[in-house]
Amino acid sequence: MRTPAADRHAYPLTMLAVAMVLAAGATCALAPRGDTTAELARLGGPATVEIDTPDAFGLSAPGISSEERRAFSVGNSFFRDNWVTAPASTEGRDGLGPLFNANSCSACHADDGRGRPPLARGEVGLGLVVFVSPRDADGAPHPLYGKQLQDQSISGVVPETEIVLRAVPVTGAYPDGTIYELNRWEATFEQPAYGPLGEVRTSLRIGPQVIGGGLLEAVPDAAIVARADPEDRDGDGVSGRPHMVTGADGARRVGKFGWKASQPTLAGQVMAALHEDIGITNDAHPVESLTTGERAAITAPSGGIPEADAHKVARLAHYCRVLAVPMQRDATTPTVERGRRLFTDTGCVTCHTPTMSTGDASPVTLLRNATFHPYTDLLLHDMGEGLADDRRDGDATGREWRTPPLWGIGLVQTVNGHTRFLHDGRARNLEEAVLWHGGEAQRARDRFMAMPAADRQALLAFLESL
Repeated sequence: MRTPAADRHAYPLTMLAVAMVLAAGATCALAPRGDTTAELARLGGPATVEIDTPDAFGLSAPGISSEERRAFSVGNSFFRDNWVTAPASTEGRDGLGPLFNANSCSACHADDGRGRPPLARGEVGLGLVVFVSPRDADGAPHPLYGKQLQDQSISGVVPETEIVLRAVPVTGAYPDGTIYELNRWEATFEQPAYGPLGEVRTSLRIGPQVIGGGLLEAVPDAAIVARADPEDRDGDGVSGRPHMVTGADGARRVGKFGWKASQPTLAGQVMAALHEDIGITNDAHPVESLTTGERAAITAPSGGIPEADAHKVARLAHYCRVLAVPMQRDATTPTVERGRRLFTDTGCVTCHTPTMSTGDASPVTLLRNATFHPYTDLLLHDMGEGLADDRRDGDATGREWRTPPLWGIGLVQTVNGHTRFLHDGRARNLEEAVLWHGGEAQRARDRFMAMPAADRQALLAFLESL
């Protein structure tokens, strides 16, 4: 399936446009290469570390300068330490809320890893956020609750709502007769504190692992654009397109970060998360994340103007930029090598492209002109009705999602103690994540389902090795 042409008007990419990009000197840095197994195992290229312990997502890239390492340490403290209610003796760390989803970056990205949805009533701050819009205003902020529902608050302030998830079973069977059961979420929003929610569109999102951000940031926009095929001219059923967004600096760029590629830079992603998730103002978002009605009901002191200054934002962005990527494990074992071949044969690599290259614009020398293996094309793809959230995000429709990098997914259990995958954490393991694929990924999913059980397990073993 492809995104309807009416939804593509904001970025009409044609083969002529691709040719113009390439003629201007850009190379298709996402194209498959003849890398050896050993080269592919170094998922982060020069930013790869050989580790498989609970600290696997928290190391800095080897080879960065001593100054960059000191900045990493400062950013690490800003990432992990809790923000507190203002005023406080903790200078520079106050201003939390007054409404928020988490009190630190690490609350949603524990140990730099993946958050999870609340599995019991009353669980909060584990990495789930919910974007919200009125039913008749797709993508617009809710007039009473804003862009995002905040389920926590500082003392004396009432949270916006309680988010309650119920797992609804979805059953099916492989062609060989093997039965499977998936779960999708049914979300309810109880005790809305600032007026009725009414009929709404919502999008549930889980915080992903944050490794390798500097490599993705350094991929030239032209290389991502060159990979796109929004009209599916090659007839393979896959029609990815870049999400063109306006960054915090006002420039129009390719979005790379977030489940719908809504931010083009790490600094922009950091500032958006500080503002919406934690309630911390910054240069890009200088006003508290409160609606008019909430401002009338809530009085809370500020932690400064802005609460996170440019230095803090820069250190947080640098921290995310130089986080290392763990090496693939067991890459040369027969089962994993067989799984890699099957991953290619099914067409999974059409979107989960193994190899990318950076340009020369990164502020970190180590990350310039580097080849690495994230298994993503950073494009938006229509993933079908099963994964649709029915809410527009910028120019991304309710059926479109950015291809997520696969590096590190086999270590989520080790680092975070769970195996919750996809954008909303509905999949309880990687097999379920594959089975939810539809739309442009339907052909690849059907090939996976048609495999003998041993081949399916080999492909999953390859994913577990990443």
